[in-house]
Amino acid sequence: MARKKNKGEAAKLEMTPMIDVVFQLLIFFIVTLKQQDILAQLDVFRPAPDKALPKEEFKDMIEITISVDGYWMNGSMIPFGTMQRRITRIAKISKDMPVIIKCTMDSPHKYLIKTLDACAKAKLTKISVFSM
Repeated sequence: MARKKNKGEAAKLEMTPMIDVVFQLLIFFIVTLKQQDILAQLDVFRPAPDKALPKEEFKDMIEITISVDGYWMNGSMIPFGTMQRRITRIAKISKDMPVIIKCTMDSPHKYLIKTLDACAKAKLTKISVFSM
């Protein structure tokens, strides 16, 4: 038998089934892909504690509580000027003194700013601010 020749018509390739197969393969690879936990493979080395520092390093710290009533420093209520002078005096002894500033929810924001300015003028850098 002789083959018939196709005259003038180009071969048609259906794209819809091919697109369906591509999407199925894409979904298959997305679902079966297992991500490696990169963070679990990181090597992290923590520095050893400095033996030259005393164990009670944070025993001496400045603790300031700011409330609506005013400023509390290490447990006693004081006016701002007195607190500023104490911060300056302590900073002359040690610039590495940790300062913890605790603000109550109803304390005025300007009290916090004034306290941070006093610490900045005294060049204290280890400052932590907490809200209570």
